[in-house]
Amino acid sequence: MGDKASAQAIKDFLGEAEEIIEKLNVDLVSLGDSAENGDSDPDLVNGIFRGAHSIKGLAGMFGFDDISGLAHQMENLLDCLRLGKVRLSPGLVETLFDGLESLTRLVHGKSEDDHFSLDLNPVLARIQAAANGPGQEDISLSRFGITPEILSVLTEYEEHRLLDNAQRGRTLLRVRATFDLTTFDQELAEISETLKKHGEVISTLPCAGDSADKIAFQLICGSSLGAEQIREKLENTDLVVETLCGGGEGRKSPASQPAAAPRPSAESGGESIPVRNDILGAENGEAGGGSLRSISRTVRVDIDKLDHLMNIVGELVLSKGTIANICQNLKSEGDSSLAGDLAKATRTLERRLHELQQGVMDVRMVPVGQLFEKMNRIVRRVSSELKKKVTLDVRGVDTELDKLIVEDLSDPLMHIIRNSLDHGIESAAERRANGKPEKGTICLWASQKGNHVVIEVRDDGRGIDPEKVRRKAVEKGLVSEHAELSRDQVFDLIFSPGFSTKDQVSDLSGRGVGMDVVKNNISMLSGMIEMDSTPGQGTTLSITLPITLAIIKALIVKVRGNTYAIPITSVLETLMVEASSIKTIERREVIELRNSTLPLLWLDRTFKLSAEPGEGKRHFIAVVGLAEKKIGIVVDELLGQQDVVIKSLGDSLSFVRGIAGAADLGNQKTILVLDVGGLMSEALRGDASFYV
Repeated sequence: MGDKASAQAIKDFLGEAEEIIEKLNVDLVSLGDSAENGDSDPDLVNGIFRGAHSIKGLAGMFGFDDISGLAHQMENLLDCLRLGKVRLSPGLVETLFDGLESLTRLVHGKSEDDHFSLDLNPVLARIQAAANGPGQEDISLSRFGITPEILSVLTEYEEHRLLDNAQRGRTLLRVRATFDLTTFDQELAEISETLKKHGEVISTLPCAGDSADKIAFQLICGSSLGAEQIREKLENTDLVVETLCGGGEGRKSPASQPAAAPRPSAESGGESIPVRNDILGAENGEAGGGSLRSISRTVRVDIDKLDHLMNIVGELVLSKGTIANICQNLKSEGDSSLAGDLAKATRTLERRLHELQQGVMDVRMVPVGQLFEKMNRIVRRVSSELKKKVTLDVRGVDTELDKLIVEDLSDPLMHIIRNSLDHGIESAAERRANGKPEKGTICLWASQKGNHVVIEVRDDGRGIDPEKVRRKAVEKGLVSEHAELSRDQVFDLIFSPGFSTKDQVSDLSGRGVGMDVVKNNISMLSGMIEMDSTPGQGTTLSITLPITLAIIKALIVKVRGNTYAIPITSVLETLMVEASSIKTIERREVIELRNSTLPLLWLDRTFKLSAEPGEGKRHFIAVVGLAEKKIGIVVDELLGQQDVVIKSLGDSLSFVRGIAGAADLGNQKTILVLDVGGLMSEALRGDASFYV
């Protein structure tokens, strides 16, 4: 395999490993909930076991011995758990989370450097200690009256499941059924599904049928229902339900003994059972078994490839605009026949291009649930470190955002969540003293509003005292002691660089690198963040984001000879106003718009454009809005709408504020795209004079 092919294979492995880790994370959260309830779903434990086994095998193939070794130890611990050799407990789940965290770090590290590694000895020691922990009481199944003929054909795992069901007081049942060879798979699956709704199918064993064109099976299961009740649920007269132990229903009812029922007994099927059992063991997902075929029909695509595809679409969009201009020129020169044919072809091209653009956009969209799952892990870990009890309430996981926005949102969202856990949620004792439930709640809700997605992070913690924020701001010299600030303006101070209401720093927050960075990162995504809080009741942070930053429709405007693009998703309307209608209130220029006051932002003053000042009697205003806030951007001309492809300004120009990126207009002219969220945020704070 060449270097390029090898690099691609490793890239594919890392992508698949990350997918498995994300699934393991979700399943471990469910297992943790089960541990708190003192119960666990064996299918869930088996699923986690298979995940660890898969990542071990994949890592081994690519020579990542550290990933493979760690996954192997996790697999061993999970095997002990599924066999009842160790007890399920919150501590064991945390140990598995520790292992998963190290796996995540290894996989992410190797995406940057193949030789990246970690000191795994501490986490391996914890996993080993957990595997040597106390197991379930060693009780013989014979105590429950299970016959040796059944025990002799069960695997160790099936024996454990049988014992677990018996200890939980469930009735152990044997269901015998005969099927035609042509339909047995479908009918057997239907019976299994019905039994799973009312208990656990422990083993499915084939046995001899009563004719050559028949096949018989016996299913061993545990249920809280009795034999007769199970018999009624199955709604099939051609089967027998027997009680092996428990439930006091060992006698078979007449209805469960149809004349055509087979007599497949362990005695008659003794030789064939072990062979079939091996096959069933593989079907049940034992180590090394199961199909290698993917269940999902999705295809992972590198985001760089989608970016390349989107760039091509963007170029085609610009070419379409050029053809439309040529068409217009031909028409103005009097060649109406050729112009008409060209216009018709252009409209067809436009429709197809729109479909292609929408298709590529759809591929880039991912549900925010992927991001929320990572936050779930953060909440569990940090709340454990802080010894706080916290529940994460997640809603709107199917809301979709551009993949790149989701990726860039992860760090700001993590910071907000950690702040809520550290600053917001009180200790259990403090909550009890305040008459609150011991367990705090952090809500992580997503919803779509038009062309924007709103993500709310809400906690029911101690909230923020506006007066304390104000005093801190005065101490730091951010505002004067006598400044009159609205409630929103006070909370905006929290987004100032270095601002913190906490006197003592911690490992989690309070180091001065905080909400200002969060706000800047959100602004770079053309988003906006707002805060509201009530002391004693909690804090809410609302993040408003565009659905995508790739191809957007933009309003092209001109100011002092410079051309800019304003994302049309932020433009509510455009106005032409007389200069005399502009008023000044508290040193801010505003206009009256439908019985409300609209603050104005003069783009020439904001960017300190040096051309001659405009002395016109009329001004054009683009009214832009995000969330519930609006401002009017004053420009010299409105040139029309156009699809544009936003390009990043790069790290070297990342300090430029108020600009989201650059775009090509298709006529060899590059313009700047305004960061509406950032401009609004600073303008509404009254500080829009420091842009470069």
